Amino acid sequence: MKVENTQAQMRKGILEYCILAILDKREAYPSEILEELKEARLIVVEGTLYPLLTRLKNTDFLSYRWEESPSGPPRKYYSITPSGKELLEQLHQTWNELHSAVQKITHKN
Repeated sequence: MKVENTQAQMRKGILEYCILAILDKREAYPSEILEELKEARLIVVEGTLYPLLTRLKNTDFLSYRWEESPSGPPRKYYSITPSGKELLEQLHQTWNELHSAVQKITHKN
């Protein structure tokens, strides 16, 4: 088994959480979301991001609005919904529990 496969699966598992956290701070269009993920070294390609955004929107965790762009086509700005905020809080709690458990298991004396 290649370590890259495991690393990719670990990153994929937290992308929804990270996307919701980004959008909890402010609305954003996909390029802005991608840039923030890249800055955090969670490299994601558009082909990964768009299906996640669509799924989160279809399950009412995100909404979007169109805005005209002065430098090109209209942009779709995403924002978190109240049910998305609830999911984010649940994921935050789950993340804290997982982080604590992993730290306990991997902590070396």
